[in-house]
Amino acid sequence: MHANIVKDWFGTQFKELHPLLQELHLTGGQLSGDVHISYGTGVAGLIGRRLAKKMRFPEVGTHQLKIDISHTVNSLSWGRSFDSQAPVISLFKPVGKIDSGYWVESTGPLEMKLTVDVINGGWFWRCLSVSFLGVPIPKWLVPHTNAYKVIENDLYRFHVGFSLPLIGSLVSYQGLLGLEATQ
Repeated sequence: MHANIVKDWFGTQFKELHPLLQELHLTGGQLSGDVHISYGTGVAGLIGRRLAKKMRFPEVGTHQLKIDISHTVNSLSWGRSFDSQAPVISLFKPVGKIDSGYWVESTGPLEMKLTVDVINGGWFWRCLSVSFLGVPIPKWLVPHTNAYKVIENDLYRFHVGFSLPLIGSLVSYQGLLGLEATQ
């Protein structure tokens, strides 16, 4: 389905995204490929494994990831599935425009307000706030999120990582995904 929800939110900055990211977010599609999942060590690893379990990440190693991206007139939907398991669905709703607005990502009872920085044609999420069951979580309790998608050799490089000050990396996954042909 063609939708302008992403283009409208980005406004003139939409043209700064790599053309493949523009097309993906205008028409939707399914991406797939191998990603590598890693966990921190010590306390960071324990916290990372608990976080990963809630997000349905598999164990350390290389795994097949599929992402289904679709749009409606008022939301962007991402279905993420590791190794053909049941997908985790995130719904993104835009508020305002890029200069002063944000996206509200809802995944189950967790809600995040995110903005986007366009860097060298890539899409870099930046977390503004997090709430659980509608209750705001203090920023110092929320793991730092490093999440982006960029284009490398006509493939989509995805990186998602979580860390905490002082203890370091909790869990991350990254890899190159290809756009699957539409039926």
